[in-house]
Amino acid sequence: MKRFLALAAAAWLGGAAPSHAACGEDTGACSIEMGTYHARVPEGPIKGAILYLHGFGGSGEGALRPKDWVNTALDRGYVLIAPDGLPYAEGRGRGWSFIPGRPKLRDEPAFLQAVRDDAATRFGFAAERVILSGFSIGGSMTSYMACDVPDSFAAYAPVAGGFWRPHPTGCTGPVRLLHTHGWTDGTVPLEGRVLRGTDATDPEALVQGDIFYTLRMWREVNACNQLRADRYVTKGDFMRRAWDRCAEGSALEFALFPGGHVVPQGWAGMMLDWYEGL
Repeated sequence: MKRFLALAAAAWLGGAAPSHAACGEDTGACSIEMGTYHARVPEGPIKGAILYLHGFGGSGEGALRPKDWVNTALDRGYVLIAPDGLPYAEGRGRGWSFIPGRPKLRDEPAFLQAVRDDAATRFGFAAERVILSGFSIGGSMTSYMACDVPDSFAAYAPVAGGFWRPHPTGCTGPVRLLHTHGWTDGTVPLEGRVLRGTDATDPEALVQGDIFYTLRMWREVNACNQLRADRYVTKGDFMRRAWDRCAEGSALEFALFPGGHVVPQGWAGMMLDWYEGL
């Protein structure tokens, strides 16, 4: 208990706090009514937070293990928050309850908003300065949050995950969103993939969505009426397209990299540069 209070006090004051699990002496889990999450706190002043959603079969604890993006975000002053998805009945880890046509086992928007607010209170950052991000199916959950409740987070940064079929017929907007995807991603291909069923026309099929269609939807939501990108930026492995002549307060970028189904090296720095430049 003393250790937790010391962490919380340091975070509230914007001073030094150890960058390790910040809740729970043993498990590192923070508990709220609808579930659990894990957190890491930067050593210096807190600039904001990233609420990051794990991929299929993962966990909040596991999501905060990769050193590349985690250390970059901590070094830049961001609290990292990683909620736990719901356990799959077949015992294959955890995931998120959002897929169209399937029963909603938890009100995920309400859960993620509750995690945001609880973490903001515990660690002393502004709830309106939180980026929602996620990888793979966590990226899909991020996309649905951006579509349904865009005002819940300051910006959205899905990686290797978008909508599923049937695609949404419309989204609330505008949004501030940076989508990152691997050119050779075979797990969540840019064009989508049939996971269960004979083909994409099978009404019983489970089918990932089309990332290019997703981007078209974001352009419509943000009123990017010129259609084509306004800026093309290639830096390192990232090839980026940005739409600037859009609705006031919106932001839309698409970043491709030459790899597959991974969070690419350098992603956190690129994403935070984008966010801080908004």
